[in-house]
Order: sequence, then C-alpha cells, then structure tokens
Amino acid sequence: MEKLPLISVIIPAYNAETYLSDAIESVFVQDYHSLEILVVDDGSSDRTAEIAKEYGDRIRYIYQNNAGPAAARNAGIKLAKGEILGFLDADDLWSENCVIELVNAFLENPSIQIAQGLIQELQLFDSKFEKTTPAYHYINLGSALYRRGVFDKLGGFDETMRYGEDVDLFLRAWENNIPKKLIKTVSLFYRKHQENMTGGKELVELGFLRIYKKHIERKRQRQDTFASLPKELPSLSEYLGVHPSHPRFQSFN
Repeated sequence: MEKLPLISVIIPAYNAETYLSDAIESVFVQDYHSLEILVVDDGSSDRTAEIAKEYGDRIRYIYQNNAGPAAARNAGIKLAKGEILGFLDADDLWSENCVIELVNAFLENPSIQIAQGLIQELQLFDSKFEKTTPAYHYINLGSALYRRGVFDKLGGFDETMRYGEDVDLFLRAWENNIPKKLIKTVSLFYRKHQENMTGGKELVELGFLRIYKKHIERKRQRQDTFASLPKELPSLSEYLGVHPSHPRFQSFN
C-alpha cells in the first residue's frame, strides 16, 4: 500500500471555548491516522488554552498575541510537518471520512494542488445547529486540503487582512493557475452563529471591496501573464464556486 502523506490540520482559535472541542473531535474521528493537529491560540482571554491543553500531546498548542486569523494560520504553516495542509476554523466541523476522500484526489492525480469538497451550512437555533442551505461549492478554507507547495508559491495568507484572507488566497491560486479538484461530497459543516467573524454586513461588504481591488491591481500588474494563461484554465466563477448571497463573483471575469 502506498504510504499515506502526513496531513497537518491548523486550527486558529480566538476565544473559542464554546466550539473548539467539537472541531478537534471532528478531526480525530477521521478514518485517516497520518494526522497532526495544531491549535494556534490567537491571544484568547477565555478557556481556549485550557481546553486545548486537555488533549495533551495528541495536539500541538501554540499561543501568540492577537494578530488575526491570517497570522495564526501562517504561524501554523511554519510549524507544520505535513506535506498536505488543512485548515479548520474552531467553530466548524469536518464531515466524517472527508479527509481520505480528498487525499484520494491527490493520489489519483499528482498534478492536483488543492482538493476541495462541498460546504453545508448549519445555523444555530435554540442551542441546536440545523441545516439551512443545500450543499454548495464556494470559498471556505476548511472545505479543502492543500499541498504545501501552494503556500510556497503564493507566500501564505495576507496578514494585513482581518477578514477575507481566504477569498484572497483562492483568487491568488486562480491567478497562478494552481490546479484544483472538486469532490462533490460535503467536506465541511460551516456553523453559523452570532459570534461569527463574518456576521456583520458592513464588514463583509468592505472586505469584498478590498479583496476585489487587490485582485484588479494584480491583474493590471501582470497583464502579460494573465493573457498567456492556458486555455484550459477554468473561469473564475468555476474555480471559486458560487454562493447565492454573493452573485458578484460571477462577474469577476
């Protein structure tokens, strides 16, 4: 049997005491044992550290002063030992056996750099999470696994961004013609609640404007490169996917 690659799962956590254990456990139940979990505590003031440390040497706990999720993920990348990286927000869950399905995409096609599954949204109602949307393909870091080379090429997450660094990363991946494979099964349960960072409409709108501006500036700076991209490159909307609440991505091209 081919040796399975080590996967480093990076969980940035900021005041995540309510949900952190659920996220960690959703990694432990995977039918895949070549895993390491890194919890990067981004300056929490609640019981996040205490909860993480209860797992002992089953996980690696890293503390940093509060610098935002992009900086926390970059810190995890630097310390990770795996050749494949995964990112899971502390309030989300991986679906059962999603890891082996995504890894199989890499094993079946060595040119694939990102393997991504579908997202299923869960909304908190009366202390219970319930499904609110059909499964969909769109931007969420936790829905995919990434070869380390993706970050060697792109240079990690933009630490100047407190929101939208995931969208920015996927845009840069498309701009650099990084091959991505979509697995049409749910890999991520995206849990929505009042404490979500992306809950504020103004924050979301301003974040997307900034991301789009960066995308346009890079496109202008590298117009010769964009013009020479291979014809088989998917359109941006195909690459990113489409969420019903963000149809503007359909017009990025």
